Amino acid sequence: MKTFKMLSLELLQDNQLKSYPLIDGIIINQENSHKSWVLETYMDHQYKTVFEPYLGTDEILEVRAVISYPDNEPAAFRVVVNAVKEIDNQVSVLLKGTLKTIRRQYAEQLLSKLIEEGLEGEDLLTQFKTDMKNRPRLSP
Repeated sequence: MKTFKMLSLELLQDNQLKSYPLIDGIIINQENSHKSWVLETYMDHQYKTVFEPYLGTDEILEVRAVISYPDNEPAAFRVVVNAVKEIDNQVSVLLKGTLKTIRRQYAEQLLSKLIEEGLEGEDLLTQFKTDMKNRPRLSP
């Protein structure tokens, strides 16, 4: 097994990524034949109501997490909510699932999108730098 610090978590809801601020988080690559990952988040109590309805439903959620360093590209996962537990005035949310494979890296997809939009030269470079920093969701 390998463990990693989770710096941020985004959940895909209604075709939009919604960010949930973490107090703390960890990601575990179980390195088993099922290629399973465990994501445990520790966040403010107010977010309990977001994740609790999925508990026990086996509904697959799509999430993105930044691992280890703030500048790392977010990793995409397909997960189910395995546990939601209150701890004082916070909540621990345990997610289990698999890493979602992406055919092309984010930068390549973004550049392709911007070129398709007709950007070129300095405008292309400026927008590319801005979007690489803000990481807007790209349509598949």
